Formats: sequence, structure tokens, C-alpha cells
Amino acid sequence: MDLGLDEQQDMLKNFARDFLEKECPESLVRAMEEDEKGYSPELWQKMAQQGWMGLIIPEKYGGTAMNLCELVVLLEEFGRALVPGPFISTVVLGGVPIAEFGTEEQKQQFLPKIASGETIMTMALTEPSARWTADGVALEAKKEGGDYVLNGTKLFTPDAHVTDYMIVIARTGKGAKPEDGITVLIVDSKSPGIKYEALKTIAADKQCEITFENVRVPAANILGQEGKGWAVVEKTEKVATVAACAYLVGLSQMDFDVTLNYAKERVQFGRPIGSFQAIQHKLADAVIDVDGSRFITYKAAWSLQEGEPDADMMISMAKAWASDASRRVVAHGQQIHGGIGFTKEYKIQLYFRRQKWMELMWGDADFHRERVAEMLEV
Repeated sequence: MDLGLDEQQDMLKNFARDFLEKECPESLVRAMEEDEKGYSPELWQKMAQQGWMGLIIPEKYGGTAMNLCELVVLLEEFGRALVPGPFISTVVLGGVPIAEFGTEEQKQQFLPKIASGETIMTMALTEPSARWTADGVALEAKKEGGDYVLNGTKLFTPDAHVTDYMIVIARTGKGAKPEDGITVLIVDSKSPGIKYEALKTIAADKQCEITFENVRVPAANILGQEGKGWAVVEKTEKVATVAACAYLVGLSQMDFDVTLNYAKERVQFGRPIGSFQAIQHKLADAVIDVDGSRFITYKAAWSLQEGEPDADMMISMAKAWASDASRRVVAHGQQIHGGIGFTKEYKIQLYFRRQKWMELMWGDADFHRERVAEMLEV
């Protein structure tokens, strides 16, 4: 059984690492935390020129038609470098639902512009209830003539303030199940009646509260079928959850590497602190967590990519494990660094804060443990 990367994946990994070390240094990550947009347009275009925005988009729409496992390879490097910006929002939350459920006209309109880096997108799903499930969707979409009129609020939407379009999950009716009556709409982010408010978060990532007040959306912008849009969310959610795991793997690996080097170099009581058993055990636990997260994440990605019957189980197992494991890794990193690890001037705190952001995206460990338990039918 070969658990290693193939030649193409290995080349992608090495190139991405070299590219990001040069183009996305720590100084840029810090600067983007303070920047209103939260990303560098120059870096965005350079990444687009590498074909990364179109990595999983079909060739006929300007992409490179690679698979989910290749995207995981790339996103692990993104996590390692803490790449700021709306990459996952655009490629996964925007590109995946359009590629899977869009009409030919919608695909022709949006996918080439995503692949070229011209269009930025996101998905507006969660609301003040903060639920990832269908019963959390209350944003009203009322049919009026040839349009739908949106009224309500979306919360914790990533990168919404810099998008050109949003995939908005709305409710057009009610049925026997919460999933009934949900409709997905492609909404122009500059439409009259939309207001954005940036949220302050521990990770300094760019999440927004979005208020919709009588926002009109043409009926032609429905993605999938009216009232049956939850299938669009479910498919996107699976890819996005795997993407979050990959990002967590990358940042955990880098946090461990920095901490390991520090333990070898920091001298206390006349010897490197890494020579003390207590530190050694923390490092051992950390590397086990990092490698365990990587293996289960790639298994989940492959299972989803290949349509394996256990894919849903593997995705939730991966997110539960990667969420908890990455939190342990960054906590060990902070403890081994001591007080310096909590200062803003030092690098390690960047990984600690970003971990909390991605740990909660698309459901934390408890959320996914519940899903695993449901699938076990216990």
C-alpha cells in the first residue's frame, strides 16, 4: 500500500512551498491581518498565473482539471505559510457548487473567471444561530415576478466584503424536513440592499456579517433546483471540510517544525530544553498528531474523490481528529516556547490563532463526532 505522493503531487508540493516561502513571507501575513481587504491582489494574481485558482476546474472552463487530492497537497502548503485571502472561499465555496450544479451558461459565465483570478466568490451559509445544518437557514427568499427578494442576515461569512459574487443559501419554503425549501442563489455582491460589517476574530481572518434588505436576485441565478438546494450545500460542505483539514495539517506541521527547532536551540539549566523528558514527550505527542492528521485527511480526500461509500464517515472522522489534534499541537508549541510564545512579535502565536479559526470552520470536533455516531447508528 503506497501512502506517498505521486510524482505530480510531489512536484506541486515542492513548487508551492518554494513559491510561498518567497511570495508569502511572515511579514505579508502580518500585514494582511491589518489590511482591510485581508489579501494581496499582487499575490492573488501570481497564484492565478500558476493555475491554482483553476486547479480543480475542468479544462474546458480554463482550469487544469486536477483532483481533490492535489488540492489537499496545495492547501497543506497554504496552511504551512498561513496564506491570507479568499482562496478557499473562491475555489471551493464558489467554484465547487457551480461546477457540480450550475447550468452550462452559469459554468461558462463564472468558472473561467474563477480560474483566471478575475472573480472572487464565497458562500453565505451560517446565520446568527451559527448552525451548519439546514435548520439554521432562515434568510427569506420571496418570489416576486421574475426575481427573488432576499431579507435577513448571514453571519461568519468568509471574505464576503471583497467578493464579486456570493453563493447565498436561502429559504423559499418549508417542508417535512429542514432541508426542504432551501434554494441556492448566485448573488451579485454589489447589489443594492446588501450591507457588510467586518467581524473581529482571534485569528484576524476576514469574516463578515451580511444584511440583506429587499435584495433582488434574478430567478435565472438559481443554482440547482428551487427548494432542493441543500444538496448543493452538502456537496460543497464535504469538499470545504476536507480543505479545512488540509489547512490544519499544514499549520500544525509548521508549528511543530518551529517548536522542534526552538527546543533544540533554547538552553536552560546548561542544556537544550529539548533534552528534558517532559519536552520530549510533548514533541512526540505533537508529531504523532501531525502525521495522524495528515493520513486521515488524505484518506478522506481520496474517499470523497473516488466516491467511496464510507466517504462521509471519513470526512467527519478527519475533521474531528484534525480539529482536536491541531489544537493540541499549537498548545504544546505555546507551552514549549513559554512566555515568548504569547507575544505578538514572535511567529508561533500566528499559528495558535489561525488554528482556532479553521478548527471551527465547517463544524468543530464535537459536531463531527455527533455525525460519526449517527452514521454508526448507535
